[in-house]
Amino acid sequence: MALRPIVRALVVPVLGLSLSGLASHPAEASGEAPASHQLVNVNQATSAELARLPRVGTKLADRIVAHRKEHGPFKRIEDLMEVKGVGEKFFSTLKPYLTVSGPTTLAEKVSSKGSRGTSSKTKKSGASATKKAKA
Repeated sequence: MALRPIVRALVVPVLGLSLSGLASHPAEASGEAPASHQLVNVNQATSAELARLPRVGTKLADRIVAHRKEHGPFKRIEDLMEVKGVGEKFFSTLKPYLTVSGPTTLAEKVSSKGSRGTSSKTKKSGASATKKAKA
């Protein structure tokens, strides 16, 4: 019985560390190929290539290209946060897919499915349930 507190003290931190490692690499956590094989060079990518990034549309991709033309190449990937529409939280989603050197290897649009809460069906059914409860 004296071992139980010791085991609990060792298992919980180790389990927490292994789970936090998965959360920091969304591509690996979702079973996709590692992000190191799916990169977009923000200094060379076209608007269409940038639009393959999760939650990046044509307007934001065009803004990134325009910023690059106006201010020159990005020195580090964090400089992407200077572009309107790219904040810290959004940047953390993109970070595994970004580089400032080498070729762009991301060939297909990365799905952002599941990254923003519940689906619209869940929201609708929750709203109708609230209306029924009020009636």
